[in-house]
Amino acid sequence: MEIKKIDFLKSYSSILLLLGGILLGSILGLVFKEKVEVIKPLGDIFLNLLFTAIIPLIFFTIASSIASLERTEKLGKLFVIMVLVFLSTILISAIVMILAVYLFPIHQNIIVSKVPIENIQSGSIGEQIAQLVTVNDFFELLSRKSMLALIIFSFLIGFASLQSGEKGSAFRSFLDSGNEVMKQLLNLIMKLAPIGLGAYFAYQVGVFGPQLFGVYAKPLGVYYAACIFYFFVFFSLYALVAGGKRAFVVFWSNNITPALTAVGTCSSIATIPANLEAAEKMNIPKHVRNLVIPLGAPLHKDGSSMSSILKITVLFAMFGKDFTAPSTLLLALGITVIVSIVEGGIPNGGYIGEVLAITVYGLPMEQALPVAMILGTLVDPIATLLNVNGDLICSMVVSRFSEKTKW
Repeated sequence: MEIKKIDFLKSYSSILLLLGGILLGSILGLVFKEKVEVIKPLGDIFLNLLFTAIIPLIFFTIASSIASLERTEKLGKLFVIMVLVFLSTILISAIVMILAVYLFPIHQNIIVSKVPIENIQSGSIGEQIAQLVTVNDFFELLSRKSMLALIIFSFLIGFASLQSGEKGSAFRSFLDSGNEVMKQLLNLIMKLAPIGLGAYFAYQVGVFGPQLFGVYAKPLGVYYAACIFYFFVFFSLYALVAGGKRAFVVFWSNNITPALTAVGTCSSIATIPANLEAAEKMNIPKHVRNLVIPLGAPLHKDGSSMSSILKITVLFAMFGKDFTAPSTLLLALGITVIVSIVEGGIPNGGYIGEVLAITVYGLPMEQALPVAMILGTLVDPIATLLNVNGDLICSMVVSRFSEKTKW
């Protein structure tokens, strides 16, 4: 099989431009100090564009993904096994990251910004849950403060479109079309990211000083080390579960092309063809690979799960909150599952999950989102690597439990 050459500059152009904008903004902040605040409105414009695109993007992404599952409704057993495998690996990867940030704490000396945290309305647990997952009127779904309610509503719309049968085909086409339009809108907005985040970073460096670089260095070091450990150790364990030593050899002999494609494109969806080709060479049954890999690209993300934990940890450190409470950890695990579903397969799409985490924990959006986005950009290549190879290894595990496949 011929390995296609990856144009480094073309594949990484968006990330290189973004990193270049951040670097230039940092230099401007170091040189001009507080005077650089004059360009902060450029960052505000970029963030405001993102905020206005958040709601329709999340609705169409989730609703269209659920509506497109119609073709799997006769594959009940296979679908259940796939969901269980996806959830298991997502939670395991999140737990690995939680252990990493406990073994190598990054919360002791990180305070980027001293901003009061938005107050969460008090009340009974039941009332707080009701306010978190539902709203009183439809228009309240259009606020980013009702993110979880919007996600649940989008799921319900997707399932309802499945139940509508032929009469709902036009609406399903509308959801698919809307999803594509919102992806293109995101691409347009993200073209402003080098300027917007560069201006924001200039402001942060100018106001809060060069200690910002130390703030990002340690979280990134912990994340990359944890991902490398998870990639080699846990993917090997998953392969052994899927079929012992033979499956181990089969996986590590055929995952190279998808891995290179993932790192080269930073897109799970762009790697679907390479994953399907690798799965065919691995003798994974056609109906298994054609279900697990296309659905896994937008719905299953081990790397994104780990980055979600990292971002939550850093944000908690920024605002002086304790990340060790059991309820906080359980909620973080729940958020990672949702993040894996809603992120989609587009580069830099992780900000959807970032907004959800920021909203649920009651953190100030304007200060927290840019930091989470910068972290998301810096971890994107290795996160995509785990996402993509995670789909491939999951297809082996699903094949083992559903078809008793042996290698």
